[in-house]
Order: sequence, then structure tokens, then C-alpha cells
Amino acid sequence: MNDIKIRDAQEDDLPRILDIYNDVIVNTTAVYSEQPHTLQMRKDWYQDRVNNNFPVFVAIIDGDVAGFCSFGHFRAWPCYRYTAELSVYVEASYRGKGVSKIMLQSLIARAKQMNIHALLAGISADNEISINLHRSFGFEEVAHFKEVGYKFSRWLDLKFLELILSNTPKAI
Repeated sequence: MNDIKIRDAQEDDLPRILDIYNDVIVNTTAVYSEQPHTLQMRKDWYQDRVNNNFPVFVAIIDGDVAGFCSFGHFRAWPCYRYTAELSVYVEASYRGKGVSKIMLQSLIARAKQMNIHALLAGISADNEISINLHRSFGFEEVAHFKEVGYKFSRWLDLKFLELILSNTPKAI
């Protein structure tokens, strides 16, 4: 396998992003949704990120989109403007190859450039791989919500992990 390259996603990446996301919805607890998304839903999501100057990155291996990641509003109210919630998704055949690590590094670097102060990750409590990945970057568990999701005929716990970044907020 060649090197993993990270670049800004483009609109023509959306069908592949959709395939990855829908596989995660159907086969994992990483997304608390049960119905696959449509291409229009992914286009709307992408356009919202672009319109709000949030990053959407894709990881490329041998010319293929192996994963995607982004961050966006944690909450849309003005006083949360220095806080963002991130997401990282990797296509099943590329998992365990370091793709998530490189994408998370890219998100943290962009967050620092954008003067984000707090990065949050909402992770299903059963996803120890993702929890350990985030912890390796300094994220700390700040919340554990019990039985807030129901998928695959079972209750799911949700953990929130947070990384505080040094920055100086801009004056209002």
C-alpha cells in the first residue's frame, strides 16, 4: 500500500463518502442512525460545512478515498464558536492501517489554525479503538451518557471526549 495522503474533499468525492458513511450506519455503532443516507443528504452536509468554513478531508490510498473526516458546530449558538465536534470514518478494508490517526492529526492542525479552543468527539462507549485513538492525542473523557442510543436491539452508551487547544479568542 502506498502512503496515505490527506486533501480537502471535493464534491465529486461525495458518492464515495456516502458509501463509507452508509456502511458505518448499517454495520457499526459509530453513528446512531439506522437508515442509510441519500446522496442529497451528504451534499447538504458537505455544503453546510463548506459554507461555515469547516474542513472536510479525505484520506487517499492508491487513488481511492479510504476515509473522510470533518468537524463542525458543537452547538450553533454564538458562545460555542470556539468549540467544534469532529467525526472520523474509515472504509472497512482500510481500518487498522493508520488512516484514522493521520486524519485526526489533520483535524487537530486545522482546528489550531482556525483558533478552535475545544474539540469534542462523541464516541459510542463500545468503540474502544476510537476511544483509545483519541486518548493517544490527549483527548480526555468528560462525559459518559448511559443508554442514550438504541441500535441492533440493544442500548448504547455514548462517551464525549475533549481536547483543549491553546489559543486566544478573537475580540467580539
